[in-house]
Amino acid sequence: MSSTSFAAGDTHDRASGLVPMLIIGLLFFIFGFVTWLNGPLITFVKLAFSLDDVNAFLVPMVFYCSYFFLALPSSAVLKRTGMKKGMALGLFVMAIGAVLFGQFVSMRVYGGALAGLFVIGAGLALLQTASNPYISILGPIDSAAQRIAFMGICNKVAGALAPFVFGWLVLSGIDTFDQQVKAAPTPEAREALLNTFAAKVHMPYLAMAGLLVLLAVWVLRSPLPEIKPSGANSEAEIGHAKGNLLSFPHLWLGVLCLFLYVGVEVMAGDAIGTYGQGLGLPLDATKHFTSFTLFAMLLGYLAGLVLIPKIISQQSYLAVSAVLGVAFTVGAWATTGYTSVGFVAALGFANAMMWPAIFPLAIKGLGRWTEAGSALLIMAIVGGALVPQAFVHLKQHYDFQLVFMLLMVPCYLYILFYGLRGHRVGQHAP
Repeated sequence: MSSTSFAAGDTHDRASGLVPMLIIGLLFFIFGFVTWLNGPLITFVKLAFSLDDVNAFLVPMVFYCSYFFLALPSSAVLKRTGMKKGMALGLFVMAIGAVLFGQFVSMRVYGGALAGLFVIGAGLALLQTASNPYISILGPIDSAAQRIAFMGICNKVAGALAPFVFGWLVLSGIDTFDQQVKAAPTPEAREALLNTFAAKVHMPYLAMAGLLVLLAVWVLRSPLPEIKPSGANSEAEIGHAKGNLLSFPHLWLGVLCLFLYVGVEVMAGDAIGTYGQGLGLPLDATKHFTSFTLFAMLLGYLAGLVLIPKIISQQSYLAVSAVLGVAFTVGAWATTGYTSVGFVAALGFANAMMWPAIFPLAIKGLGRWTEAGSALLIMAIVGGALVPQAFVHLKQHYDFQLVFMLLMVPCYLYILFYGLRGHRVGQHAP
């Protein structure tokens, strides 16, 4: 398959081949593994740097803020490089970030470690800005949720593995180690223990960097075709008279929807460990809770693959998912212990098909504005930074389960609105 540019709308059969799907699937696997390390990383930095919850949650804050600041620059880069070279560049930038993170953590310089995470997020912003619209328009836009669901399976398989791999390499025996640190006879002895613990991430992140560089070279040399969004996602599909980005209200409503969605996804995935600790559950158990959420998401993706679009439309499935989100959130609030954690993990099932549904609905009919619209949607990933930060600040003053519910339910209600009505605002039958 040639890497020559073509309009996907003219060559759907060629573009929807197995090879591009597998290549993008591998990239989504990488997204998942790196992104869902944030959950166990919160536990890790809290101990390694002796942090409270607010400062430990700077991990997802910095990581997801990088999307906000760098998505639009990423769009500009992609216009110059094309999607294929842009994806390879994103992997290389991630490799640089992994080296920085591993080095600064081993030196126990928290600011430097956060800078490394920001660079990793910058690489991911470039990858996401390219790959999400790419897979959305690789075939018919109305079945994009099904294709993104397949990508989601790749993403969440990696995400489910990440906490176990990180736990095995870095967090094994963390309860015992925590007790040793607390029982250290002198400040010097305590610092020596923490230095040894922090250094455990150095080699894994160097290995990750090497792998990312190899992947960048492989993608660059792969038969991944270029796709021109303007040919595949015409404004005529939604009866739209040509205009600027402000003339697509369904996009802007979708940006807010994606912002809230990523917030609830990170709350259910990354914050579940902190939620479990609030219930008095041991660290050796809570370090794996992120994987439970991701397993539930895998089940949700499988359901989406079966049901969309043959049995239910992607927008209707989005609405159903939002209702489930409200129900599971209330269930978490009304229960305690492992039952409450189980409801939080079940949110993974409710959340699974939200991104696959929201993204194609929001970019539908953007034509030549597809790249810019996609960049705005990627910027909305900053919701993963702000909603958890609101949670850790508010839970210092109010019951954390109540705070969790009061943050999550309004988000799901807006997602319900977008699935029922918001995605159609401003559109007309062609």
